[in-house]
Amino acid sequence: MKVVALVGSLRKDSFNKHLVETIGKRYSHLFEVEIADLGILPHYNEDDEHNPAEEVKKFKKQIADADAVMISTPEFNWSIPGALKNALDWTSRVERPLVGKPVLPMGVSQGALGTVRAQLHLRQVLTSNVGAKLMPPAGNEIFIGAAGQKFTDGTLTDETTLQFLDQVIEKFVAFAKEQETK
Repeated sequence: MKVVALVGSLRKDSFNKHLVETIGKRYSHLFEVEIADLGILPHYNEDDEHNPAEEVKKFKKQIADADAVMISTPEFNWSIPGALKNALDWTSRVERPLVGKPVLPMGVSQGALGTVRAQLHLRQVLTSNVGAKLMPPAGNEIFIGAAGQKFTDGTLTDETTLQFLDQVIEKFVAFAKEQETK
């Protein structure tokens, strides 16, 4: 199974990027993770949506070719960051590669809430016009707070969090395979 990951933070040393990298390594026996580079996308411009830049075409194809998508978002001003919103804007018009695509929202933050408000906003965006098939939230929400205490040298090391992640990822793989058959 091939999974494309969208990381809302453009920081090279982002905890959200580290989460996706940890997932890619820990679950490499279940799927391959490819991180999309949101930093190369031009600002969304409705005038260009029918003839977008090559970077946008490649980004959309990357999502279209994937079996599933993971979106790891930090929280900025109680919302998703602009780079992630920009990427989602490109996917919500003309060719819409996220339509019907299984998506697992997640996030990491330094604070106690672990991106709760950003993920609420992300779910609103993804269910509005984007058309993604969201992993049901009940018991599957990955809100990792206190990141500085749970990551060591860029790897998630908190055993309780890893055990929870094992459960959610197992359900996500089943969810993605179920969506394939529909």
